[in-house]
Amino acid sequence: MSQEIAVVGSPEFTTGFQLAGVRKFENVPDDEKEERLDDAVERTLEDETTGIIVMHDADLDHLSRGTRERVEGSIEPVLVTLGAGGAGSGGLRDQIKRAIGIDLMEEDD
Repeated sequence: MSQEIAVVGSPEFTTGFQLAGVRKFENVPDDEKEERLDDAVERTLEDETTGIIVMHDADLDHLSRGTRERVEGSIEPVLVTLGAGGAGSGGLRDQIKRAIGIDLMEEDD
């Protein structure tokens, strides 16, 4: 079974991914994130065809504690955040390391 990328966030955030060919997305307008973002993320986590969830890192602040812990700890699908900090854990390098279990950028001494 092939897995797909899903994007969750504001329509402004998801549009670029849609233009690039991403078919799975959950649009949650900025003024509705407090009420709807948890449900959108939970639906995406439950979708067995999703392998990667892409979100803006600032949107993590709108998630409930339980949903945030679940999505940040998820191995499949793995969360990739874009923006300033990247999942609050050191950015894309740490996210890739968590997803596959090794540090691909580690330098040999």
